[in-house]
Parts: sequence; C-alpha cells; structure tokens
Amino acid sequence: MANLANSVSLPQLTKKVNFDNWSVQMRALLGSQDVWDVVESGYEEPTDDEGQTAAQLAALKKTRVKDKSALYILYRAVDESGFEKIVNAKSSKEAWQILEKVYKGDNRVKQVRLQTLRSEFESLRMEEKERVSEYISRVEAVANQICRNGEELPASRVVEKILRSLTDDFESIVCAIEESKDLSKLSVEECRNRNRDGTTIQKETGFEKRFWSRHHSLFWKTTEKP
Repeated sequence: MANLANSVSLPQLTKKVNFDNWSVQMRALLGSQDVWDVVESGYEEPTDDEGQTAAQLAALKKTRVKDKSALYILYRAVDESGFEKIVNAKSSKEAWQILEKVYKGDNRVKQVRLQTLRSEFESLRMEEKERVSEYISRVEAVANQICRNGEELPASRVVEKILRSLTDDFESIVCAIEESKDLSKLSVEECRNRNRDGTTIQKETGFEKRFWSRHHSLFWKTTEKP
C-alpha cells in the first residue's frame, strides 16, 4: 500500500479542487486498497491489550495497519494546508471527517449548498449553439453534485429535466419520445440521442435528425427540406 502511494499520482485536494469530486476518487482508491472500510467506520482501540486472545490481537494488528496505511494515503493526497489540518488526527476516520468538515462545511453549510444546487438544476436550459451531448453532460454534472450532497435524485427526474429544457428545434423529437416511451424507465444514456455508430444528433438544416435508442426498439426519423 505504501508502494502505491509512492508510485501512483494521487488526486490532490486543494482549495481550488472540488471536495465532492476528490472524495469520489479517494473512495475508489482507498477501496481498491481494501482500507476504505476502516476510514468510513473506524475501529475501537482497546485500552489494554491484555486479556485479548491471539486471534483478537492478530485482527487488531491487521486493522491498525490498514488504518495507518489509509492515513498515510490521505497525507499524500492533500496539499500542505490540508496536511496541517489532519497531522494530529489519531485515525484515518478522524482525518477524513476533518477534511470533510473543512472543505465541505457543517450541516448548515451543506443545506445552503444543496439549495444552491437545486436552484441551479431547475434553471438549466440548453443554449442555442450547444450540442445535445454537451447539455446532457452539464445536467448530469449538477445532478451528481446534488446526489453527493445527500439528496436522492431519480434518473427519471433528470431525464424529464433534459427533455423539457432542450431548445425548440427538438420539440418534435421530445414529443415522439414522450408518446412512445415510459419516461420513468428511460435512462439518461438512452436520452443522449445517439445512433448505432455513436454519432450525436446535430441540428443542421438539410440533414436528417434521428433518434435511436440503443437498448429499445424505437426509431424516429424526419427529413427537413432545404
């Protein structure tokens, strides 16, 4: 594990880095090293090792090693300012909680941030020169931020948001989807409007606009006359 922290370029948490994005990467990294469980749940350090069985002592030693390995990785994944904040943490769980509070805020701050994200989500609209794939990525980014801040956002709501906020050029496509599909079962990926070759639909006069659902049988096509 120490070799990993020394050889792999770790995600760096700084004042300019989004904590939510950093934490997702770190959970995956710590999980791959089989130490995320001790960071998330912590462990009880006995006041006295006496009276412990050989099996209990072996398990405790293993847990201590996992905790210190996780703590070392966290040390390497923050800048100097972040390191100073967690240098006195007694465990990896304590260090994680310190970073979360410092960079993400307490419950009051989280609620304010969540309200801001909700407002941003509701106000999203596709821009005239924006490609569909680019707009969907914008919606997904905000939706993911909302989920990471503790609010469940069903995929159906994200799909509905996308369809209802596209430009007028796609009105006929949206109508075809709404009339032919159960929006509660339509995934965001299916909503990306890609054909079998993965080519994103373009809004170009004189060309065909196509909707092809990769996992369903719906196929809609119109041809505009010049």
